[in-house]
Amino acid sequence: MSNDIQDKDKKDWQDFISSKEKLPNKDQKYQKKSSFKIKSIDLHGYSLDHANKTIDDFIRKSYLEKIDKLIIVTGKGLHSKNEKDPFVSKDLSILKYSVPEFIEGNKDLMSKIIEIKDADIKDGGSGAFYIYLKKLK
Repeated sequence: MSNDIQDKDKKDWQDFISSKEKLPNKDQKYQKKSSFKIKSIDLHGYSLDHANKTIDDFIRKSYLEKIDKLIIVTGKGLHSKNEKDPFVSKDLSILKYSVPEFIEGNKDLMSKIIEIKDADIKDGGSGAFYIYLKKLK
């Protein structure tokens, strides 16, 4: 292989440099298309009833606002006062378990949802979950 640049290549390069034509920025093209909207809510300190009412409103409003992904932070239940009450189930009354159960039991809410899944560590790990919403029709 030769290190010499052919005359045709030199001419092409000179034509390119002197041209006023701009090359399209492919990165900008892809950035415009990806308008993924995310919204989050933190339910720490909410009672079960208040959390369920709040999450119901939050999902409905987010759906109308065409939000794609919701981050729901419930906490892990480590500071829940329910653990001290022997007559209350430790698992069922903690928001971590009861809020997703409330959502899944509500057919109208589920009609707006594609998927519910556990959150990544950066968004709260086992103390949070994601809701992916369908597109508004």
